[in-house]
Amino acid sequence: MKRASHSDVYILNPDIEDYMESLTPAGDTILTEMEEHARVSEFPIVGPLVGRLLFQLALMINAKSVLELGSGFGYSAYWFAKAVGEDGSVVYTDISDENARAAGDFFGRAGLGQRLDIRTGDAVKILEGSPGGFDIIFNDIDKEYYPLVVDAAYEKLRKGGIFITDNVLWSGRVLTQDDSPSTEGVREFTRLLFSNEGFFTTIIPLRDGVSVSVKL
Repeated sequence: MKRASHSDVYILNPDIEDYMESLTPAGDTILTEMEEHARVSEFPIVGPLVGRLLFQLALMINAKSVLELGSGFGYSAYWFAKAVGEDGSVVYTDISDENARAAGDFFGRAGLGQRLDIRTGDAVKILEGSPGGFDIIFNDIDKEYYPLVVDAAYEKLRKGGIFITDNVLWSGRVLTQDDSPSTEGVREFTRLLFSNEGFFTTIIPLRDGVSVSVKL
């Protein structure tokens, strides 16, 4: 998995992270292929540690409907698709047709194509236009747009549903003087998230920080 740059902060000690990864069973052949694709293309993915967290959270609430915001080539969606079962569905969103085709190929070869609902376009607009009632919404869009998601995600989740967001510690840049749109977006997002009394939120310091918010 890709490490933080020299100017960033390791949220989790790299040796501890390697140890945790060594404990996890190997994924199936498609997951392994997706991880290799990410490595070769230097495409950011949540990785197996966060992937297992997503899978477990979905199992814990018996999730059957998942909406992903910013799905890339489908790595995190794949973990959700395995968790929701044959009668579940994962709405995949990405701006890139190329990524969507890659996701469709991976899912098809894994026999999970029927669980994937591919939608290309602006993820925030897709969220706002969805009928709602989702068990889980997973947010991994461009960070400057993170603040746009909080209220809409709350509206579109069922009561007891979970709103999960990746990269909320942003390699420690949230602690620095960095005022780039992406870093400011993450800061404002977390402020909005924790000030929303309709959510109970915790940040898990795994990899780049994962926020988990339950709709009360």
